[in-house]
Amino acid sequence: MSFRTPMALMLLAVLSACTVSMKVDIDSSADAALLGKLQEGMANGSRVEGVLFFSQEERRVAFRNIDKLMPVRTVHAADKPLALPRSLRDLNDLTYEVNGEIYTLSSFLARPEQIGFLVVQNGNILLEHYAPGISDEDVWVSFSVTKSVTSMLIGAAIHDGYIRSVDEPVVDYLPRLRGTGYEHTSIRNVLNMASGVRWNEDYEDRQSDVARAGGANGVSLVSYLAKLPTEHEPGVKFNYNTGETNLAGEILRAAIGNNASEYLQSRIWRPFGMESDANWLLGEPGGGETGGCCISATLRDYARIGMFALSGGVLPDGTRVLPEDWMADSVTPSAGYEGYGYLWWLLGEGSYSALGIFGQQIFIDPESGLVIAAHSNAQRASGSPYHYHLRAATLAIRDYLRGDRM
Repeated sequence: MSFRTPMALMLLAVLSACTVSMKVDIDSSADAALLGKLQEGMANGSRVEGVLFFSQEERRVAFRNIDKLMPVRTVHAADKPLALPRSLRDLNDLTYEVNGEIYTLSSFLARPEQIGFLVVQNGNILLEHYAPGISDEDVWVSFSVTKSVTSMLIGAAIHDGYIRSVDEPVVDYLPRLRGTGYEHTSIRNVLNMASGVRWNEDYEDRQSDVARAGGANGVSLVSYLAKLPTEHEPGVKFNYNTGETNLAGEILRAAIGNNASEYLQSRIWRPFGMESDANWLLGEPGGGETGGCCISATLRDYARIGMFALSGGVLPDGTRVLPEDWMADSVTPSAGYEGYGYLWWLLGEGSYSALGIFGQQIFIDPESGLVIAAHSNAQRASGSPYHYHLRAATLAIRDYLRGDRM
């Protein structure tokens, strides 16, 4: 099977097999018309470049309608959502710096790339902002934010006894990888993105590994990874690798004997009190979830994911879902790279984030009890001006709420 475009959203072979229905609540007739064109173009193969190469206008529609373009599995909401009381703060005049220039938070929120921004401290909403035409009911694709969710599900599987430890070999769960570059790779190595197996994650190179197999899972993924050579000893060198986070999803499903969406729903989504249905991209209709990508959820539920991590994996009723030390271990710098843990980005001073391309974010600061969630539509997948503004604005809010800056 050939995968010609990056990430799981580029799965074109499955589109013609999908039955796609149009939402009736698209915000405008123009958006509905554009969505219809995208559906038609992806189904008939005329838009083979995939979502990463859509225009910004097309992405704005596609990113909140992934379930209309791709096969997904629903993750159902809680019967009783976890309340997020409003305790609004005026943060508009808070300033931050990018490349020597000073900006205000209000100017950041006015940027066209900014879709949704939510600041929650100690479970209370301090700021909630949506771009015109977007509401608190809209889901938005998370891209690699999903990696951090998959990490927590691995932790849940350890707590539930499905996996013994992160030091178990990958091949204990995926024996088809015996005799390959993954023969001596542990689950910990995969979570740290330090397997030592070669992988090219260049989103703008259509011949890169992520372009060819970034959306693969199941047999296709294992077959592709099995052919890759080893470049380093496991655990020594960090190399960002979407394929291996999809591999983490394969390990999870093999361990629990069920699909990842139902496990997420039963262990975290409903028990923690997520207020809206989410959906998770599948490798093919009825197939497995893509472990490294593409849960679509509302901004408030993005924040609740952060709150679950902040709690150490404990539900509102006190039930523990993750091992006691799981989140502490998850945000401990890895041997291969001090800025990365178990599929979490480590930002220094105790803060950490789940990050996705085009500016998706769940930022967590345990010291201040802070979670900052963002839905975004940046100009580029990574490294755009918006990304620098998002990071700087986020850290400015953290510092202000810590009392470091007035």
